[in-house]
Amino acid sequence: MEKENKKIKKAFKAAFPKTIPILTGFIFLGMAYGIYMNAFGFNFLYPMFMSLIIFGGSTQFVTVGLLMGTFDPVNAFVLTLMINARHLFYGISMLEKYRVPGIKRFFLIFGMCDETFSVNYAANIPEDIDKGWFMFFVTLLNYIYWALGSTLGGIFGGLVEFNTKGLEFVMTAMFVVIFTEQWLKEDNHSSFIIGLLVSVVCLVIFGSGNFIIPTMVLILLTLTLLRTILMKAGELK
Repeated sequence: MEKENKKIKKAFKAAFPKTIPILTGFIFLGMAYGIYMNAFGFNFLYPMFMSLIIFGGSTQFVTVGLLMGTFDPVNAFVLTLMINARHLFYGISMLEKYRVPGIKRFFLIFGMCDETFSVNYAANIPEDIDKGWFMFFVTLLNYIYWALGSTLGGIFGGLVEFNTKGLEFVMTAMFVVIFTEQWLKEDNHSSFIIGLLVSVVCLVIFGSGNFIIPTMVLILLTLTLLRTILMKAGELK
């Protein structure tokens, strides 16, 4: 038992430093989400439990609008699936890494997000560190950061009166930052340009309230049709 406890502590000490940059981002973005929900009349329990149960940043921002609108579970399901479809590919690439014993595996699957995937996928875990516990603590810590930030934002938003006009732009800003980071990482920007053009066309045709799903479908079809050309250009692998 003592040996197992030492192994767990060692894995935690190795995992925590890897999550510090995520701690900073999740606390502030989570607080923005909590304040955003409070601005629409929800007390801190809503962002807290939604973060604990849903644990999906983009989806949670979108859920605010869904809660304020009419009951439409089909649209909520489809919209959530489209937003988080990338996790299907994350899961496939982590099949081998996540073959760990015990219930840790189920939490690893539930707690996967962009940041956790990046750390667990790319981390060079030393041989003397238990890989299962290392990935578990990376996932758990990021999960706690987000839930804590959301809860603090919900409490803070209820205690302090200030102008929240424009706060909803935080989600747009988040997507812009993600897009910019990916743009800078890649040398060939063909798929980015295709995505932007398709988005603009669908926005004009379907309007701002209905363009997301047609955009995702058309982007998928376009990239599939151009797959051979993009692979030759080094854009796809």
